[in-house]
Amino acid sequence: MTHPDAVALRLALSQGEMTTQALVAQTLTTIAERDPALNCFTAVLAEAAIATAQALDHLRASGQGGPELPLEGVPFAVKNLFDIAGVTTLAGSKIQAEARPAAQDATAIARLKAAGAILVGALNMDEYAYGFVTENAHYGPTHNPHDLSRIAGGSSGGSAAAVAAGLVPLALGSDTNGSIRVPAALCGVFGLKPTYGRLSRAGTFPLASSLDHIGPLARSVRDLALVFDLLQGQDTRDPICCDRPPDACLPRLNEGIEGIRLAIAGGYFQSGGTPQSQLVVQRIAMELGVDREVEIEGAAQARAAAFVITASEGGLVHLENLRRRPQDFDPATRDRFLAGALVPNAWYLQAQKFRRWYGDRLRELFKTVDVILAPTTPCAATPIGQATVEIGGEVMAVRPHLGLYTQPISFVGLPVVSVPVWLAGQKLPLGVQLIGAAYQEAKILRVAAWLEQRGIVGSGLGCGCR
Repeated sequence: MTHPDAVALRLALSQGEMTTQALVAQTLTTIAERDPALNCFTAVLAEAAIATAQALDHLRASGQGGPELPLEGVPFAVKNLFDIAGVTTLAGSKIQAEARPAAQDATAIARLKAAGAILVGALNMDEYAYGFVTENAHYGPTHNPHDLSRIAGGSSGGSAAAVAAGLVPLALGSDTNGSIRVPAALCGVFGLKPTYGRLSRAGTFPLASSLDHIGPLARSVRDLALVFDLLQGQDTRDPICCDRPPDACLPRLNEGIEGIRLAIAGGYFQSGGTPQSQLVVQRIAMELGVDREVEIEGAAQARAAAFVITASEGGLVHLENLRRRPQDFDPATRDRFLAGALVPNAWYLQAQKFRRWYGDRLRELFKTVDVILAPTTPCAATPIGQATVEIGGEVMAVRPHLGLYTQPISFVGLPVVSVPVWLAGQKLPLGVQLIGAAYQEAKILRVAAWLEQRGIVGSGLGCGCR
């Protein structure tokens, strides 16, 4: 079974076209049939999902249901760094498998459940969210639904692949340096990284607190907007979560793009990638009628500083286990954390100082533009196990290079939607980032919706497993 999007499913349920129990049963069957080839799930919560579906159907049948819930009966899944009450939060690691089960749901899970959504499982990821490939040394790689020999991207690879393959209509992921946007692009789905601090991270395992975001992945822009709207709101459990009032984006999706000032990111964002990664941006720009180009000053240095901050903060989080049981880490993750733990304080402070300067430059830039277009990744999904990729005659390491275009944006917490694009004759998708000023999620989602409504971008429903 391949689901319609969440909004369509919710409508079908409310009109009695199917029962919640039937939808959940179909979802669990689809997971059982397809996931062995994909390896998206690390836990399937079948018993709890069935019980919740039965309860919802009973309330609806008896006429005792409460107010209409926007996601009532809709299945979803989460990256396995989100706490699920009664389940051990793996965070992609062997070490965390020994931890006690979580005492309560992460705030984001609780808010989706409060909207009627049904959690069906936890999803594979790079160990401790430190990677762009989801080739997990402990739980195996997640496979790209469009070509099972290729990576799904990461670190939210299980989330992107599960949505792309139709296992669930919605998933939650996290994004520190690009971990929602990279797999969304490589798997051909929509991914939203909101403004830093806009959504609560309470109940999620951290990588680098000053860079960590959470957000949704979906097969339609309206699903992204709906989930973003439901997740907004202050949360005292996360001290970084802002106290801005919620800004509903779903009702504004059809306002179009009139009055939105658009530009293409030049310079840094037009080098280091395959010709195809630039062609998708040109295609979107042509459809939008964009010919203005802007320079994001300091983007290369921002990426370097993001590496320093991520490694340093991540190394500090894991310092005790790095000392006591280094053999239990994925070697690739361990070595980067060890390097981060040895970063001199002066380097970290300099990176943070540069971050302030860079943020000021971008704030000035966004006084003259509303949305900037840039590639999401420098190439399409690479084969699983392939360590390097040749681009423009230069050999690049796959793992770090996939974040080439995403890191300079999350470095200062700007909101971004990655929209999926297929070039003619290509079976693998690519992505384009729609980058906005802080707290301007509504504008980037409006542009994404305009493109989707015209068939310019889309998730490629029904891809199945090849």
